[in-house]
Amino acid sequence: MKLIDPQAIIDPAAKIADNVIVGPWSIIGPGVEIDEGTEIASHVVVRANTKIGKNNKIFQFASVGEEPADKKFEGEDTWLEIGSNNVIREGATLHRGTGFGGGVTRIGDDNLLMPYVHVAHDCIVGSHCIFANNVGISGHVEVGDWAVLGGYAGVNQFLKIGAHAMIGGMTHISNDVPAYIIVSGTPPEARSINAIGLERRGFAKSDILEIRKAFKVLYKKGNTLKEALPLLEEMAKENAQIQVFVNSIVSSTRGIQR
Repeated sequence: MKLIDPQAIIDPAAKIADNVIVGPWSIIGPGVEIDEGTEIASHVVVRANTKIGKNNKIFQFASVGEEPADKKFEGEDTWLEIGSNNVIREGATLHRGTGFGGGVTRIGDDNLLMPYVHVAHDCIVGSHCIFANNVGISGHVEVGDWAVLGGYAGVNQFLKIGAHAMIGGMTHISNDVPAYIIVSGTPPEARSINAIGLERRGFAKSDILEIRKAFKVLYKKGNTLKEALPLLEEMAKENAQIQVFVNSIVSSTRGIQR
């Protein structure tokens, strides 16, 4: 059973599953698909070409699936895909992709996007992430699973934030951030590993110790990146978590945050 307020405006081409709630004065546009259990509050706009999974909760005044704010966009058929069990708070803005950037913006599962978060065109956000108030990620940014971005943090276009990384509030990121790393300050600086976050997620103490050693190899022992990588790759042979760290470094195309 759908619970759609009579004041909501629903395009005939939208596909809305059972047990979906749509509040008053919300607008659901063409090409929108909303799976069961999702709740759309009042005054939400889901503009077009947006797929929303199960059991999401989207709060008032969010703008979802709007055209990308990119001068290269020429009205091509692009998409926003949102997984399941996400909480998208008041005033968040989530834009569709561009043809230039692959055609899709994608957000995974179990994320919390706090008020006034902006996810720009062609971004790929993993699962279990937390974006605090007013976080903005520019176009083509990739954010790994379990990343945490503090309030008012901003990320330049085409960058990568590794899994389990943590970005401090009001920090401007202009280089890729490897997995597990805490980056904060102005100018930004790699401070340590996200040890508390890893503990909360059930990482073994031995793995956290090895990640800490890897951090020291890269950041604390005076090694250049060229010198550190062979040492880290040797450590990764014995520990899968270090391999995640190494992969996040070697996949960087914009240089890592030091």
